[in-house]
Parts: sequence; C-alpha cells; structure tokens
Amino acid sequence: MSTKQFSSLGWHEVQGTAREIGTRLGVHGREAVHRHLLSSEIWHRVTSERNSSQVETLANAVHDRFPGIWDEIAGLADGLDVPVDKVFAWNCRGDLLATVPDGCTTVLTPGPVPGLAHNEDGLPFFRGTCFIADVRPDGAIPFHAFCYPGSLPGHTFAWTGAGLVQTVNNLRLRGIRAAIPRMVLGRAILSAHSLDQALAILRQDPSSGGFHMALAQTGDSRLMSVEFGGGQISVTQPKAREIHANHALHVSLPAAGQIITASSADRQNRGDSLAASDATSREIMNDRWTKGLPIRRDMPDDPDSENTLATVHFRVGANCVEWEIYDSVSDTPCFKGWTEPQSARQNPAADG
Repeated sequence: MSTKQFSSLGWHEVQGTAREIGTRLGVHGREAVHRHLLSSEIWHRVTSERNSSQVETLANAVHDRFPGIWDEIAGLADGLDVPVDKVFAWNCRGDLLATVPDGCTTVLTPGPVPGLAHNEDGLPFFRGTCFIADVRPDGAIPFHAFCYPGSLPGHTFAWTGAGLVQTVNNLRLRGIRAAIPRMVLGRAILSAHSLDQALAILRQDPSSGGFHMALAQTGDSRLMSVEFGGGQISVTQPKAREIHANHALHVSLPAAGQIITASSADRQNRGDSLAASDATSREIMNDRWTKGLPIRRDMPDDPDSENTLATVHFRVGANCVEWEIYDSVSDTPCFKGWTEPQSARQNPAADG
C-alpha cells in the first residue's frame, strides 16, 4: 500500500526478464545520462582506457558468478544507448577509484521495531531525474529501490518482497584490487530471502570496493551494520542508536587505509552527537549544522560534489516494512506506505 504526492522524484514500474528490466531502466534514464553524465569528468575517469584490463576481469567475474545481473547490465546499456563496456565500468566506479561522488548518511535505531533513516547523497546534476524503481523480475523477489540514471539498483536504499531493507553508504578504501564489483553484490542482495542469505552473499565475495550496508528484515529483530571491501567483512549489531557516514568504523582496513573526507568526518561527528541526544531521526537527516559540513547537503560547492537527493525512513516491524520518502526538507513525504513480505502488486495512488 502506498500514497504519492507531487514530487521531483519519479516512480517507475518495470517487470520481465533481467534483460528486459535493465533495458527499461536504461530507457528511463537515457536522457539524463546523455545530457549530464557522459560529458562529466568522473565518467571519463571511470571509463578511461587505463581501467580496461581491470574492467574486463570484473566483467568475466560477473558473467561467471551473477549471469542474471550481467544480463541486466547488458539491457541497461541497450536502453541507455551506450556501449556495454562503458556502462559496466560506470557500475564498477567504486572498485576502480577510491574517490567517487557517492555519499550518504544512515541512522540505525535498534529495538523491537528497528528503524533506518538514510540520506541519499549523489551527483547534483541528477536532481529531478532519479526515481524509485518498482521492479518485478520474472521468477524472482520483487523489490523497490532508489535509482540513479545509468546505475544498477542496490547501491542506494531498497526494500524487497522478502521484507528485507537495505541502505548503502560509500567507503573510500585505498589500494583495492577488486575481484567482483560492489554494486553487483548490492544488487544480488535484493534477491536474498533472509538476512543470513544476504550476509552469505557478502561473505562469499567480499573482495570488492568498500560499502557500508545497514540491513534489517520483517519478523527479525536484528539490525545489521555491515562494512565490507578489499577482502574483509565486519558485521555488528548496534545496541543503541548510531550513525554511519562515508568511512569505515569497524572493518579491518587494507594496508593503504582509507580516505576520510572533511564532509564524512563532520557528518559522523555531528551525527554521533545527535544520535546520543533526543533529536528525532528526521531532525538528524535534515540537520544543517553551520560549524562544520552539514548532514543535509544542499551546497552547490559541496567539497565531495554531492547533494542530498532523497531521504528515506524505514520502520521494520514483525509483519511489514513502513516507509516514507522525501525529496526535500519537508513535513510531507513524496511517497509513503507499507509493504508486507511477498505482498501483492503496489501502485502509488495520486493523493490530491
């Protein structure tokens, strides 16, 4: 069940085979990719010929381990009208480069009904072109995910027909030689039937670029804080409300360490203080502290080239996931509703 307000954040329904889903997602994002992404400096860095050997190695690994996801990537390239090797490289950006403009902040609130709040921070030129994908794959678990034009679902925030909830933060780990793309692992988790299966996917293939994932599931009181990358994985269960920005807090780091940007450090420090206070999760996500770089990121000169493009609040109960999605600092969500595990088809109904 869901309701929809007027929003700059779209809602796009797709179904079919993996190839068909990828194609439809690509068509939906084609204009924004051609208008903004293909001429950007970060696109040219990621898709440079100097990365071609590593991209080929990663492509072979995806062919072998996740052929369905490869089909989705191939369809995405078809829909975008961009060569598949370039689209695949873009979806390996955090495995090829230590610093990419993928940000985000997450608040994890344990308890009988675990809560997750997440600011999705990304390239500002994608504002107004991102969307919630309502995906119904043939023979697989349906899911909803925030999508950027040109990117696979599963590296932002999502919730699935199995009652699984996922939020994702970029980790900037140095010296990584990835064996599998982190965004492919994020996409694979959306097909998991349980928290334990999701963790098994990451434990089997942690040699990737770095991510932090918060994971929860209906009917399971556990709330997982997962950091992985570079062949390492660490899973903790918060005992009290905590925040996570864009640097690793508990996983063993590679020898080269990690990059902690000023924004990530400020958001973590400010968030730690607010998490220990009586501030609500919405207040934390919207915080515009002026003594450092803010949690809510709207600055045109953000030093990491990221802005907050959406905010989601999840309550993960025994029988359903409740969710509210905001595209701005507002008292009114642009989408809200609840999803039961393996629930029937949902349509966001126009509200007013």
